[in-house]
Amino acid sequence: MNNKTVLFISHKETNCGVHDYGLNVFDSIKKSQKLNFIYCECENVSELDNYVRKNKPVAIIYNYHQATLKWLNAKIIRKFSIPQIGTIHEITQQIADKANNSFFDFYIASDPTLLLRNPLVFKTGRPLPVFENKMQSSERITIGSFGFGTHGKGFDKIILAVQQEFDEAIIRFNIPFAEFGDREGKNAKKIATLCKELITKPKIELQLTHDFFNKHELLEFLSKNTINLFFYEQMENRGISSAIDYALAVNKPIGITFSIMFRHIFSKEISIENNTIKSLIQNGTGYLVKYHNDWSQNNLIWDYERIIHYVLANYKKHSSLYISKFIEYSKIYINKFRYNSFQDKKMGLYEASSAIYEKEIVDIKINTVKETNHNRILDNECRENYKSIIDAMFQIVPELMNRKIPEANIQQAFVLNTVMNFANQISNPKILCIGAYEDTAAIVLQKIGYKIEEIDPILNYDLNTFITKPTTLLNSYDLVFSTSVIEHVFDDELFINQISQLLKKNGIAILTCDFNNNYKKGDKIPSVDYRFYTKFDLQKRLLSKIPDCKLFDIPNWDSLPDFVFENCKYSFASFVIIKNDDK
Repeated sequence: MNNKTVLFISHKETNCGVHDYGLNVFDSIKKSQKLNFIYCECENVSELDNYVRKNKPVAIIYNYHQATLKWLNAKIIRKFSIPQIGTIHEITQQIADKANNSFFDFYIASDPTLLLRNPLVFKTGRPLPVFENKMQSSERITIGSFGFGTHGKGFDKIILAVQQEFDEAIIRFNIPFAEFGDREGKNAKKIATLCKELITKPKIELQLTHDFFNKHELLEFLSKNTINLFFYEQMENRGISSAIDYALAVNKPIGITFSIMFRHIFSKEISIENNTIKSLIQNGTGYLVKYHNDWSQNNLIWDYERIIHYVLANYKKHSSLYISKFIEYSKIYINKFRYNSFQDKKMGLYEASSAIYEKEIVDIKINTVKETNHNRILDNECRENYKSIIDAMFQIVPELMNRKIPEANIQQAFVLNTVMNFANQISNPKILCIGAYEDTAAIVLQKIGYKIEEIDPILNYDLNTFITKPTTLLNSYDLVFSTSVIEHVFDDELFINQISQLLKKNGIAILTCDFNNNYKKGDKIPSVDYRFYTKFDLQKRLLSKIPDCKLFDIPNWDSLPDFVFENCKYSFASFVIIKNDDK
C-alpha cells in the first residue's frame, strides 16, 4: 500500500447529483497504484477531524458544493497544514479565472472545455461509470431520459418531438425527487403531470417513475432504451451536466440540445437541432467512441495522480505560484501569436466560447502551394508565395486572423499548407498539434475537414505531461506540427525528443521558430522567448537529440532578418524533420 494517503471528503445525503458525482470519481481513483485515496462522508467538523487523525493524509480533496457541505468553511480548512483541494461543480470560465486561495488552496473542475489560465485550477476528464451492457433493448422504439425535476430539463419537449416523428413508441422518464432543491417532489410531480397531458397518440406509451436509482439501476435503465435524449434549455452560467456521463457509459445513441451544460460533447452529429430522432438512432454511437477513450477510468486516475503530484510539489511555495506559473504560461502561450495591441496582450486570452472555436466544417477549398524547400526562412518572398493561403485563412477565421500581426501569419500559412500536402498523401492520417490554443493553422485544418488532436497547457496539457498519459501511443503519429512554440520552451531538446518519440516511422514533424543566425547567448531577445535559433541549433544541436530523425530536405536558412518585435530583429524559420525508416 502506498503511504501517501489522500482523503476524498463528501456528504451523506444520497439523493443528490453531487453525491453521485463524488462516488463516480472515487470508484475510479481508488484503483490508483501511486496514491491511497480514502473516501469519507462527513456532516460536521468533528467527523472530519477524526478522519484526518486516523489516516494522516498528505492532502484532502472535498467533493464540495455550498449546498451540501454547509458546515465547511475557511477556518476549518486552515486547521490542517496540508493542501486542501476543492471541486467546483457549477464551473464557468469566469468562476475558474477568479478562484483564489482564500478558501481552498487548489481547485479541480471536471470540465474538459475549461481554459487553464488560473494556476490554482486544474481540470480532469469526465468520470464515466464503468458498465458492461448485457441488457436487451425493447423491439419497440424506446426513448429515455432522466434527471431531477429542476427547471429547464425539457421533458415536455421530448414528448412533443417523439410524437412528431413516431406513431408508436415507448417514452421512459425517471424524474426523482432531489434532496437539495425538490425534496418533496413538487417540481418532479408537476413535470410528470404536464408530460402525461401532452400524450395525444394512442400508441405512444409513457412510463414515468420517481424512484431514486442507484448507479447500477440508472445504468440499466438507460441501457434498455433505443436512444437517450436530453433537451435542456440554454442554461447560461451553468456547469457540466452529469447526466451525460451515465448516457455515455451505456453506449447507446444520444441526442442533445445546444445547451451550455452539454458544451463538452456538443456537435452537429448528436444535436437535435441538426438531426431527427430517427437519424440519431440510425447514426449509432460511433461519434461517442472518442469520449469513451479520452474519459476512460485509467485517464481519470492519471489526472488525479498528476494533480496531486503537482500540488504536493508546489504547496509550500504556492504563495508565489500565481506569479511564477502565470509568467510561464504567458511566456510560452499567451504572447506566442503576437497580439496586435497592448490591450490584446493585457487581456491575454480570447474566450473559448467564441465562434472561432466552433469546429464546424466550412465548404471552402484551399489550393495548396507546392513547396520545394521545406527547411527555409519564411521571408517576404515566402509571404508573397503563400498569399492565397493567408487570404483563405482570413476567409475562414477572420476575427482571429485580424488580431494577429500580419507579418507573423506566414508561419501558420506555411504549417497549414505543409500539413495539407503531407496529409493528402496518407489514408486517415493521425495528426497532432502541439500548442494548439488559438493556432490558426490547427483551427482552419479542422474547419476544412481534417481530424487533429490538440494539446496546449491552456486547453489541456503541455507535451511533457501528454506523453505520460495512459492513452498516448508512442510511434503512432503521421504528422506532428507546432507553430512558434519551441523558442518559448525552456528545455527545447527534451521537447524535440518527445516529438520524435511520438512520430511513427516516416512520420513528419513540422515546426516554425524565431531565427537569427547571428544570435549569441546573452543577446537581447523578446521577453516571450528563451532563445533565437541558428543554423547550428537546427542542424546540429537539436538533431543530435533525435538520432532517429533527419531533416526532410536540404535546408536554406540564409536570409537577412525582416521581422521586428520588442525592438529585436529576426526571422521566422521552418524546421521539418522525418523519422527514419529502418527497413
